[in-house]
Amino acid sequence: MSNKKILKRIMICIIIVISTLILCIIGLLIKQSRMDKKINNDFSNIYSNEKYKKVVAVYGIETIKQEVSCGYACIEMLSNWLGKDITEQILLEENNGKISTAMGNGFFKEMNKQFPEYETERYINLTNTELIGKIYDSLENGMPVPIEFAAIYQESDTQVWTLHFALVTALDIPNDSITVSNPYGYEETYTIKEFLNSTRYDSYENMEFYFKLGFLSRIFNKNTIYIIK
Repeated sequence: MSNKKILKRIMICIIIVISTLILCIIGLLIKQSRMDKKINNDFSNIYSNEKYKKVVAVYGIETIKQEVSCGYACIEMLSNWLGKDITEQILLEENNGKISTAMGNGFFKEMNKQFPEYETERYINLTNTELIGKIYDSLENGMPVPIEFAAIYQESDTQVWTLHFALVTALDIPNDSITVSNPYGYEETYTIKEFLNSTRYDSYENMEFYFKLGFLSRIFNKNTIYIIK
């Protein structure tokens, strides 16, 4: 076979592979667009819903600054609040120096492992109203809510967007306020709209392409929370 024919076949294979990848990405983009439209539903009715007139909150959670990872720090905050002694360093040692909570599924497994007296359920791609409803019910039942969301990490004079874990501790819908214990070391308050923009990652400015691919391929998910029962 001549070199020209070999080169031609190689080029054809490359074109087929590239075309297939492009079609796959287009398909994933269409699927994600439909999902985004579904989860980003109108949540304005929560302000007139009698169910949400009462402020719900849990008290006594000490916000810490993470030393290993946000997932481990959230578990430590919950541990302290529940009267247990699970630290980031203990979690790191139990996992042979690895961060088991780097992904949502790992955080879900670690929660159930560390708190076997409770059952933690993971919910992904909830609609805005479903997300708020589940957070409200959990806080009303006396349990904080671990979440995944977009957060800003202050590094010297630079602000860096990150995929992050934190705990929701209070929800005041009449006053349009939701409180989050952020393991970057502080408690912060969002409006409901700001909060939902962060749990959908719409607030994440100039998101890196590999993160976008992660959402397209469902490695990462939006409007994700963990309910402890």
